[in-house]
Amino acid sequence: MTSPPKRSFAIAMAFMMIWAEVLAAGDPALGPVTNLPLPRFVSMKAAEGNVRRGPSLTHRIDWVFKHRDMPLRITAEHGHWRRVEDRDGQGGWVHYSLLSGVRTVINDQEGLTLRLRADPKAPAVAIMQAGVIARLGKCGPDWCQLRSGGFKGWAPKAALWGVGAEEIRD
Repeated sequence: MTSPPKRSFAIAMAFMMIWAEVLAAGDPALGPVTNLPLPRFVSMKAAEGNVRRGPSLTHRIDWVFKHRDMPLRITAEHGHWRRVEDRDGQGGWVHYSLLSGVRTVINDQEGLTLRLRADPKAPAVAIMQAGVIARLGKCGPDWCQLRSGGFKGWAPKAALWGVGAEEIRD
């Protein structure tokens, strides 16, 4: 019996080292159903959605989300079910048909000023109260473009829940 060539061993070792670097870099896991990154943000498509203890209709309903467009973070997938959490960390399993890929955010800052440009000195467009849900547009490293109540402007990313700190959107 012959031993494998040294070149094949070296290639395998190089692959293993690269894979270890990828894992160490903290790249997001991919969902087993959708092959999309986990965690990721989505929004409620329905005006009302049951939140279950597990991923099936036989599991008990723990509560009901009652706000269309509410941003949620998907943390796991199982068949047609997605484990989600809201900005308070509350959640459970919801059917994927209740969710939308349309991105929204919640303003976490009382009296947040929407600006004409991504600049703290830009003219104000509107003032948002805490808890207001807005449609998410472009995002740079520190600012995101929002639409809400007929207004469109830029807000600091740090004041928003529903967008990742490192997320860039074009």
